Amino acid sequence: MKTGVLCIHGFTGGPYEVQPFVEFLQERTDWTIIVPTLPGHGETLELKKITAENWLMAAELALRKLQKEVDQVYVVGFSMGGIIAMYLATRYPISKLVLLSAAAKYIYPAQLLQDIKEMAKEAVEGKLEDNILYKRYSSKWRETPIRATFEFIRLVRIVEPYYSQIKIPVCLVQGKKDGIVPYTTAEFLFDQIGSEEKELIFSETGKHHICYCDDCEDWFHRASKFLNKKGADN
Repeated sequence: MKTGVLCIHGFTGGPYEVQPFVEFLQERTDWTIIVPTLPGHGETLELKKITAENWLMAAELALRKLQKEVDQVYVVGFSMGGIIAMYLATRYPISKLVLLSAAAKYIYPAQLLQDIKEMAKEAVEGKLEDNILYKRYSSKWRETPIRATFEFIRLVRIVEPYYSQIKIPVCLVQGKKDGIVPYTTAEFLFDQIGSEEKELIFSETGKHHICYCDDCEDWFHRASKFLNKKGADN
């Protein structure tokens, strides 16, 4: 049986957000893995005229194309991509979901403040340019239109009523030091999702970009084991 994996990145991000996990799977499987760039995203953001529907449609088109090439599809979604992944699971025959820092709830002020404090400390010490979070988001904070942020919030609200309709196996991965999505969000989703087979993995040191956390290899192995586990549909 030929397997395909659709990986979906987050709001204002790009394929790099899931790249470490993608490479981990590529090294260990013969799966067909695709990571589309959502409309308005990539290294340069062009989000002014983009809507939630544009993101959903792009993900649907990528999924439909992949489904023509393989026998079964797994979907991996990071942050906003996790919300899109759940949307797809209510509309298409997907075998399994892996939700990474899924943004069902967002902005955890205490940890975000701590991240900013770390940036400030490193700035004083002359190390700010070495901070990965700063490198990725210093420009994006300036480039992201308010309207695009509202579209992201609207996307979450579009999908939220349907969490209980998800019945396929789901693996949730969440960092306890996430400054964008409260780590309790994963527990909320775990309870809301209708699947009988579901797994919740916490990273003690993980921040929002869970694929770059210090203990990512640990959850890479666990999530990979979840995807490789044989079930009724495999």
